[in-house]
Amino acid sequence: MRVLRLATRRSPLALAQAQLVQERLRRSGVESEFVHIVTRGDRDHVAPLEEIGGLGVFAVEVQRAVLDGAADVAVHSAKDLPSSTPDGLNLVCVPERRDAADVLVGRSLAGLGPGATVATGSPRRRALLLERRPDLRIVGLRGNMGTRLALPGRDGVDAVVAAMAALERLEEVGLVSERLDPSWFVPQVGQGAIALESRADDGETRDALAPINEPDALTALTAERAFLHELGAGCSIPAGAYATLSGDTVSLSAVMLAVDGSSSIRATLEGSDPSELGRELALLLRDEMDGGSLPGWEVRRG
Repeated sequence: MRVLRLATRRSPLALAQAQLVQERLRRSGVESEFVHIVTRGDRDHVAPLEEIGGLGVFAVEVQRAVLDGAADVAVHSAKDLPSSTPDGLNLVCVPERRDAADVLVGRSLAGLGPGATVATGSPRRRALLLERRPDLRIVGLRGNMGTRLALPGRDGVDAVVAAMAALERLEEVGLVSERLDPSWFVPQVGQGAIALESRADDGETRDALAPINEPDALTALTAERAFLHELGAGCSIPAGAYATLSGDTVSLSAVMLAVDGSSSIRATLEGSDPSELGRELALLLRDEMDGGSLPGWEVRRG
């Protein structure tokens, strides 16, 4: 088996994830090396993500390195992936998923006084915070994790929102002020998961990655990404989805919200086919957002 070339961003979190993949591969008898990639999202630390392409700005160049033959495997934070996998690539492996929850760093939700300032670059996080605390002042957030985690207490910012998995991988869990319960603060699609893509015609690499795949994590990610894909790349409504497994049954919960958090729709569906489940839940939520009515759904309108 040749040495696998792992395409990865250079950020501390991306490298921590790539190193985890490298160690898992080494335990299975496969050696690897890094191919460092600078993405559009890495080059622009100022513009809001929605202005420079949103999903995909941290992934497209990594994917292109594999498609062009400069690397064998694209290593991603699954939440950074576009809703559709490019032609010529397959998402073949999810080596692990850590806690998918969001967290507050700086102060807990209850510890934030009226009008307190919270920083986040995510429309989903913004809307979910305003749903519970419409008095909060939400400001934008860019930069690497080190920059973000150092912000509370500076420039008038009281707290920032981050992913628990990111803090776990960076060994910074001690900074967490509050873990936000995923049952109401529904995570971003793919949050906490590492996703590996390889060329569709590269069976050797796919076989090399198979021993480090966690099937339940891949199934959960498949359901969440099917939800995201059905919503469409142009969907501007803040939304989240989170899947869990019990035996062969997939439980998928999702939320869609108004940008200001004034209206929200939540639902949970169960099934055995993750792709079909994700598509069905997206269609049902979208129908409800358009004015439909389904018994038993949690629907809140401003």
